[in-house]
Amino acid sequence: MIGDVFVFDLVVHLHDMSEANLLDGAPWSRHVRDMSLGLGEALRPLHGDREEFDRRLSAETMGRMVFGDPPGTEPTDVAMAQVVPVFDWYDDWWAPVDLQAEFARAYPGRALFCGGVDPGFRGVDAALEHLEWQVGELDAVSLKFYNGHVDRSWRCDDEKLAYPIYERARDLGIRVLQFHKGNPFGTENLEQLHPGDLQRAARDFPDLTFVIHHLAMPYFDECVNIAARFPNIHLALSATVNFMPVRPRLIQRQVGELLAAVGADRLLWGSEAALAGPPRPYLEAFMALEIPDDLREGYGYPQITLDDKRKILGLNAARLFGVEVPGASDEGP
Repeated sequence: MIGDVFVFDLVVHLHDMSEANLLDGAPWSRHVRDMSLGLGEALRPLHGDREEFDRRLSAETMGRMVFGDPPGTEPTDVAMAQVVPVFDWYDDWWAPVDLQAEFARAYPGRALFCGGVDPGFRGVDAALEHLEWQVGELDAVSLKFYNGHVDRSWRCDDEKLAYPIYERARDLGIRVLQFHKGNPFGTENLEQLHPGDLQRAARDFPDLTFVIHHLAMPYFDECVNIAARFPNIHLALSATVNFMPVRPRLIQRQVGELLAAVGADRLLWGSEAALAGPPRPYLEAFMALEIPDDLREGYGYPQITLDDKRKILGLNAARLFGVEVPGASDEGP
């Protein structure tokens, strides 16, 4: 906890950016890897951690970052390790399945595993088989999708490619599906990461929750418009809140717009550790966040409250995934 605020970090990634995992023959694989490494290096002054990222990250390293050494000395209570099924430049994806599952096993009760599959990788049948294995054997509680690729992109409302995966996930008890939107990793086309294809999917699967990550930047306005109209769409602040210490005005405006148009009940915290470093400095910046008077007067934004922060930092995700929060009321957030 930070103070007495329960922290559920929806997004941590144990990546493998080692030389051995770079895909042979893939154009610009090293360039794309180095772009990610450069982002991690740019954020180092905010947290001071000297972890080297050009390797296969261990569960122990992630545990130290998010839970502390010994565990409990950092403010994160629960963290979800999410796969990154990006196969364009990496042999075993950017954040492999086995690494994320290993982290969840290493910290029972504190770490959860979010699996992921991609119908463009080896086809729908292989994706369904892999999905069943991840849920049945590795205890995946959610799925993460990256539909934008260099050559094998697909739409999230594709009835033949995407819908069979959603249906199988639902049959297996998965109720929360998560989507990387905007924020391209490398040389894939930006427009393939537009969030518009989640509108029909959200209509067709009203009993599922769809989480859009990164506020679909640079499609922020479209993302907010979509979430404002679909009650089963939630928004993860992953890879945006990290810029609060260096771009506070931008984050104040974005959070103000989110509170006004979507509301605090469907916003979720994600730190993007390990690449963004330990979450503490970002958590502290978020706890200190206020919406300035000129933005409130000029745009009609509400002030962010402590109750809002409690929901965003942990209570909303705990409700979605059935995680018990110490001291929380039975009524929930």
